[in-house]
Amino acid sequence: MSDKKIKCIITDDEPFARDGLQDYVKKINFLQLVAVCEDPLQLSSVLREQPADLLFLDIEMPYLTGVEFLMTNPDPPKVIFATAFENYALRGFELDVLDYLLKPISFNRFVKACNKAHDFFLSKEENQPAYFFVKTDHKLEKLVYEDILFAEAKENYVAIYTSVKKMMIHSTLRAVQQNLPVNQFIQTHKSYLVNMGRVSAIEGNILHVDGYQVPVSKSLKAEVLEKILNKRIL
Repeated sequence: MSDKKIKCIITDDEPFARDGLQDYVKKINFLQLVAVCEDPLQLSSVLREQPADLLFLDIEMPYLTGVEFLMTNPDPPKVIFATAFENYALRGFELDVLDYLLKPISFNRFVKACNKAHDFFLSKEENQPAYFFVKTDHKLEKLVYEDILFAEAKENYVAIYTSVKKMMIHSTLRAVQQNLPVNQFIQTHKSYLVNMGRVSAIEGNILHVDGYQVPVSKSLKAEVLEKILNKRIL
């Protein structure tokens, strides 16, 4: 998927399993490990602050299983199950997981699952059109990517700002992000997506976008600056 790394999170209640998966992830150059969690409750908390594309998710865990996490999360990242229990395979594929790894997991099998994830995200990136439609004010309205300045999450809605208007849609920020090209839009904060091409100035933790000020969270600042500046600085 061009030069963009797949942001992933490992979630497993077994320390040995977490360590093993971390070692594997480090060997895959298109993966970027952004968090390691001990259970789905911790994972849910992390996802509120740290966006991710892919989860390596155990199933049998305390409080909430991996399957229950997916069933109760309306908009999760893509998932590769990593489990010692093969009886969940059918349920996993019903939940549209990318792959199902049985412990003990060989590195060869792990690589195959990661390549499948890479192909999925690459295909998604290549096949995206230059626009999408949103439902607002009882009608479907076309939004061209280039016209979007930024999007802001507001409880159960997302406000999409263009240079001429603001549109409120009933959606999640992640759902909007999934309809936008990854080489053009970046998440700067848990509540904001920004069109990098429309950023006119950077001032501390603030992006200036066509007269608006969009915040950048501390945890994402380094990545945001790297992507927006793209080595074009004097």
